[in-house]
Amino acid sequence: MARYREPIRGRGTPAAPPNRFESSALEPDAETGFDDELAPDPRTQYLRDASRSAIARNQSPDVGFDVGINPYRGCEHGCIYCLDPDTPVLHADFGWRPLCEVRPGDSLVAFDEHCVSGARKLRAATVQRVWWSRKETLRLVTRGASAVTTAEHRWLEARSSRWLRTSQLAPGRWLRRIAVEPAPELDEDYRAGYVAGLSPAGDRYRHQEAYWRVVLGDLEPLERVVDYLKGFGWLCGVQTHSRRGARSREWKVDVRSLLALGLIDALVHVERPSASYRRGYLAGFFDADAPRPDPAALERARRYAAALGLSAEPRSLGERMRFFAACRPALRRKLEGLFGHRPAWSAEPIEAIEPAGVRDVVDIQTSTGTFFAAGLATHNCYARPTHEYLGFSAGLDFETKIVVKHDLPELLRGTLARPSWKPQVVAISGVTDCYQPVERKLRLTRRCLQVLAEFRNPCSVITKSRLVARDADVFQELARHQAVSVTISLTSLDPDVARKMEPRAAQPRARLAAVEALAKAGVPVGVNLAPIVPGLTDHEIPALVAAAAAAGARWAGWQMVRLPYSVKELFAAWLADHFPDRRDKILHRIESIRDGKLNDSRFGVRHRGEGIFAEQIAEWVALARKRSGIPAHGPELSNAAFRRPGGAQLDLL
Repeated sequence: MARYREPIRGRGTPAAPPNRFESSALEPDAETGFDDELAPDPRTQYLRDASRSAIARNQSPDVGFDVGINPYRGCEHGCIYCLDPDTPVLHADFGWRPLCEVRPGDSLVAFDEHCVSGARKLRAATVQRVWWSRKETLRLVTRGASAVTTAEHRWLEARSSRWLRTSQLAPGRWLRRIAVEPAPELDEDYRAGYVAGLSPAGDRYRHQEAYWRVVLGDLEPLERVVDYLKGFGWLCGVQTHSRRGARSREWKVDVRSLLALGLIDALVHVERPSASYRRGYLAGFFDADAPRPDPAALERARRYAAALGLSAEPRSLGERMRFFAACRPALRRKLEGLFGHRPAWSAEPIEAIEPAGVRDVVDIQTSTGTFFAAGLATHNCYARPTHEYLGFSAGLDFETKIVVKHDLPELLRGTLARPSWKPQVVAISGVTDCYQPVERKLRLTRRCLQVLAEFRNPCSVITKSRLVARDADVFQELARHQAVSVTISLTSLDPDVARKMEPRAAQPRARLAAVEALAKAGVPVGVNLAPIVPGLTDHEIPALVAAAAAAGARWAGWQMVRLPYSVKELFAAWLADHFPDRRDKILHRIESIRDGKLNDSRFGVRHRGEGIFAEQIAEWVALARKRSGIPAHGPELSNAAFRRPGGAQLDLL
């Protein structure tokens, strides 16, 4: 990873990682740094965005929905931290795998984008495109799920069945969710269990019968058992089976060798104590599809299922989905039989939505426009491309190459005036901070807010700039109609720490002054403590919440620091540069909440951490909120007052 000559005043990192989509990259000399004639200029450059659209829309196959506006792409604030997702996605074989592993052509479990005959139904969806980008993100936390997402990403609301953007969500709302089952490890125990479960005679089979045969009308289980027996040292194959009176074609695996029969006898009758063996047995038992299963084999299956918290004879859609995800049977026709039915989803309460910083994210486009992420019913994201797609670096280029949409206010006005526009919450900004330094001169964000206020269209703003208080008068107009919320990020009350973490962003006291100014103006405003760095900023939690509440903040969220992939090295180098005396303590403290590692991508714990220090931080935040009397999130916004100045054409549809 290239690094410019240091120091570079006011920048979060001197690193210049190569663009992942470029075949070549410029690297500095090991001793002298970049050659002066070749070194990119680290000063900020403003580039014109010539696109003619005001709204960033979802690129689903038919029509866009939830929206955001982005006056600027790229961000001068120079924050050192960013995050990376590892969200589990449900594939068509009902196995959960990370989103970053999805490729075009993969088949996923999805559902109808719109209600058909009063209900959405499960569908198989093909992945059409996959994007990597770098954006401002939010962390969505429900009772049983956690996902890092963008402000414009949409989720299916449980009670109204509407699509809601992340920026529209708040505690007290409910989302649609299905259970996430950990993927089984297809190890030797699983394979042994599968052979035992598929054995047609179950526990009545005896070696002395001199042959072992499995006859089925489906090829997939037989091909799997042949592959598994090969792994145990015995070669055999699938043959056609002729049976008098058979109504359809059948296949068989026939084993008659005494040596092989001894091996199979041991696999069928010698139980192994692992969960993997039990999952394999249940998969084989299910694939055998016996109309009258052997009572002893059925009892064995029930015993294994009870130990795994599953049903040996799954009947409801929810039970079958959990069974397929946990055991991974081979029968495709039974998998396909789940599609076309209403999803077995439940209502999931939202607990928190908090800023997660600028990070690399993955987005996909599916043939249905929908998929399941972390168990939550979700829709394709739309905002792209980002800096790497423009040919820039995701490092220093992101801070120095700012793409500006100069005519955004005029384009926005034209969009809202169209009869086709449906009022909904507009995020400012879904990609980067809308109040970065150049806004003081260009005033693009203010002019966009004035347009939104004229139409009374609701909007949400997330920023770390004190400049947001400048627009209190416009926010007041929107607040009269419950059509605005403003969130200001807080990292530390220590000016020195804040200056090093976010070198070009406003100082803590300036941000609190902005909170106070907005609160006095009657504007709904809250804060987010993000990121909390154990050993560096965690001790400030009570003071941060108290200071925010005293300034008039109505809510306070939080997020633990994460260091995925190359961010670990970037963060460690940053600590060595700015806090060499505390570097080891901070890294060790992070390791203590990440199972001995600097990053832990396990679902459910990667955003909060675990262990005594993580629990202590969560308790500090909860206690600080309780003492200050503020919740984790702000109010729900309304579009009831939306209007088109000068009259509006009636909506005939």
